[in-house]
Amino acid sequence: MPKYLFACEAEPQYLSEQSAPEEDLYAFAYTITITNAGEVTAQLIARHWVIEDAHGHTEEVKGLGVVGHQPLLRPGESFQYTSGTRLRTPTGAMRGSFFCVAEDGERFEAPVPGFALRASGHTGGDAPARVLH
Repeated sequence: MPKYLFACEAEPQYLSEQSAPEEDLYAFAYTITITNAGEVTAQLIARHWVIEDAHGHTEEVKGLGVVGHQPLLRPGESFQYTSGTRLRTPTGAMRGSFFCVAEDGERFEAPVPGFALRASGHTGGDAPARVLH
């Protein structure tokens, strides 16, 4: 088992009730689960997201914590949160990372595997968006 490791999983969801396709506005939620898979207690300090739509427009989002929290996770503990984003296209993708600090002072990055954002009924039918590994 690695000494410093936060494992991250993403589950995206299209929000049709908050979208307006006729205005090129597509809303998505994503639920992130962060698990301390390492040997040392560590804290998530900051986030960095790269969000890209189908036209190649890219937006970067950086900030402290996630949804107002900077969770401290002991080995084996998890933290889950849901947030959202909007695109001007029915499909897109997100990837990111979390900056973390272990209780012994070691700093490390926890990558979030890229995942697809796909509006139901667009390019791929009503199949759920899948997590890319």
